[in-house]
Amino acid sequence: MKRPTVNPSRLLAAFERIPVRWRIAITCAGLTALILIVFALVLGNLVGDRIRDDFDEELRGAADALASETTVASDPVAGAVISSPNLPDSAMAKKAVIRIVDEDGQPLAATRRSMDLGPPRRRVIEVDSFRVASEPIERSGGITTFVQYAEPADDVEASVSRLWLFLAAGVLGGSALALLAGLAVADRAMRPIASLTDLARRIAATRDPSRRMPVPAADDEVGELARTMDGMLEALDDARGERERAFERQREFVADASHELRTPLTSVQANLELLSPSLEREDRHAVDSALESARRMSRLVADLSLLARADAGRRSARTRADLTRIAADALAEIEPLAGERELRSDLDGRVPVEGNPDELQRLARNLLENAVRYTPARATVAVAARREGDRALLEIADDGPGIPARLGDQIFERFVRGEGPADIAAGGGSGLGLAIVRAVAESHGGTVEAGRSQLGGARFSVELPLAPARVRPLDSGVDETQPAEA
Repeated sequence: MKRPTVNPSRLLAAFERIPVRWRIAITCAGLTALILIVFALVLGNLVGDRIRDDFDEELRGAADALASETTVASDPVAGAVISSPNLPDSAMAKKAVIRIVDEDGQPLAATRRSMDLGPPRRRVIEVDSFRVASEPIERSGGITTFVQYAEPADDVEASVSRLWLFLAAGVLGGSALALLAGLAVADRAMRPIASLTDLARRIAATRDPSRRMPVPAADDEVGELARTMDGMLEALDDARGERERAFERQREFVADASHELRTPLTSVQANLELLSPSLEREDRHAVDSALESARRMSRLVADLSLLARADAGRRSARTRADLTRIAADALAEIEPLAGERELRSDLDGRVPVEGNPDELQRLARNLLENAVRYTPARATVAVAARREGDRALLEIADDGPGIPARLGDQIFERFVRGEGPADIAAGGGSGLGLAIVRAVAESHGGTVEAGRSQLGGARFSVELPLAPARVRPLDSGVDETQPAEA
């Protein structure tokens, strides 16, 4: 069976994904645990050895005391005569095993004969679970004898085990306290950074750099970071102010220019229309070309004027209008440009809205014109207007190539345009059509979205608020729940 291997790089990557305060706390706890483990190992070994040495010294002291009190005499008839008055009492008091043996380890007397402690040694030895100390008895009659004194080592090992348990508990407790202390210190150290992060998140959400960072009183790294971010926000606020002033000047210029250009363009267009029938064929072609350019410029000026009003937040006159009729009129206007394309409509039923009919028709016309322009011949373009809850929905869909992926969300930006295989105004568009659609929808409290249609091509959906139902007199004979005809 293959043993699993630990990848240090993966462990390091996993550690780096942990929040900073926990990394600080874990590092502090780890270093504390390492120090405590080394300390516990050294202390445990030293104290454990000291406990065993003290126990061995007690064994030798007890064996020496018994040897000094014990006499062995040689009797021709009885053999060795042993006299030791404290032998039984000493054995009972300490749960000890005491033997009197000769130099070969043969027992002459014992408190427990079943216990074999082996031959006598000059040092303390371990036999089974007993520690044994041997001391010689003073010679008498030429006999060399020894006192063997043994006590169980269980109590000593239990004391050593309790020592190791106490040290292990100290290591764990110290590490846990170090972890908590590290968390507390890290939390206190990270609190100003968390405050800065929260404020930066709110600034990013509101896009308001005029707020200021709370600068800590301490002159440390966090304070330096707060001061740097505050200076950055101040610079961004100044830059935003300058940019807004530049945009305001630009909006005023566009509004003024479009307003001033409308009168001369209208005059030029009217004069060219009057002049064209009275000219020869060759000259009429040049006048018609100039007239078409004037009309295109008039449309561009009208587009810029509409966008300038939207940027300034100025609302045009509003009235009750039928979105279905507006879409039908826009479809009728765009039909001559459709060529071989199939135009489908689902425009049954009234969809009342509050708004500017001219702007709403401009919205619908731009969407239909965009669908016709960027779909190939014999394509299908569908337009529908209906209610969805308390909203009015206008939807234009086609089965063309769809919206280019490179445009993405920029499709509604100004001066952004694509080039489709059926672009009937290739190179001549201003790129303001969909920008006007979004400006009109938003000025009417609505939204516009672009996506993929069920036909496989592009789909543009405009949602607008429904107009409130009109209240009719009770004797009018008209259902009050139905909106009045626009």
